[in-house]
Amino acid sequence: MSEHILNMFPVNAEEKKEFESLLPDAVWEYPHRSTVTPEQLAAATVIMGWPKHTQMNLATNLRWLQTLWMGADEYLAPGILPEDVTITRCAGAYTRTVSEHMLGTLLAVCRRLPLCRDNQRDHKWMDVRQMRSVWGSTVLVVGAGDIGSTFAQLCKGMGAHTVGLKRTITGPIDGFDQLDTMDHLDDWLPKVDVVALILPHAPETVNLMDERRIGLMKPDAILLSDGRGSVLDQDALARAMQAGHLWGAALDVTVPEPLPEESPLWDIPNLFITPHVAGGLRMELSRKTAVTFCLENFRRYVNGQALQGVVRAGTAASERKADFSSN
Repeated sequence: MSEHILNMFPVNAEEKKEFESLLPDAVWEYPHRSTVTPEQLAAATVIMGWPKHTQMNLATNLRWLQTLWMGADEYLAPGILPEDVTITRCAGAYTRTVSEHMLGTLLAVCRRLPLCRDNQRDHKWMDVRQMRSVWGSTVLVVGAGDIGSTFAQLCKGMGAHTVGLKRTITGPIDGFDQLDTMDHLDDWLPKVDVVALILPHAPETVNLMDERRIGLMKPDAILLSDGRGSVLDQDALARAMQAGHLWGAALDVTVPEPLPEESPLWDIPNLFITPHVAGGLRMELSRKTAVTFCLENFRRYVNGQALQGVVRAGTAASERKADFSSN
């Protein structure tokens, strides 16, 4: 049995040659997710990219799915893929773009730039008066992974004290002055000036930042949400900010997406909403990093080595070396 590979990553001609050189005897196809056929999905042993999860039941020969994005939520639901299919995420590919976006929105809220933009739209030359600085603030990063670490380094470079929260701590992490475990979240919320949420969607993270925890934050604190929208209780945030609690907030992720027109979040002063644009392939650096990650993972796959960014370790990919070496 030969490998049949669907590569849906945004690769150029030179990059296609690099992939194909690792397994020249394989069948290689490069469909877009909107044009991939049922026949291609049925034949695929490896899929790289962002296929529609509603079509994955057709991928009956699949061994390994390498997603294009940091998350793989939609492929983990029951009935989407057999348990023996290995799923890996594109770990680290969007670290720089997301962390820079977070810093940009934090500065925008500190300097009240959304209000300035509102005034510009209304042709009003109006002083927004009070502003804030990142310098001297304490920034709590809830989710001290690659993105959290890079964002913390950016904040430290601007004179902030940084604290990172993780489920478990195995050693120091670049960018953080202090580390603590997630079970101490409530202890930190009243002490910090900025709370940055960079958490994946999971049963234990849904509405983690609820009305009670928003109430624990300083009245003049700033909230950033850039992981998954499900982590934040948006209705509770709206009520808190309408009542004058918090200096401001910046959300790049919401539930649902797009955010409905009737959501009260749209009309809250100094709440900055961006339409889930922190990550993705909007920067060539991100595209290249994602492709490089995928290429290295494919090299590992071909050589029977441990894959990076494993979300679910199925058995099919790990059995590949033995199966194919016998043919």
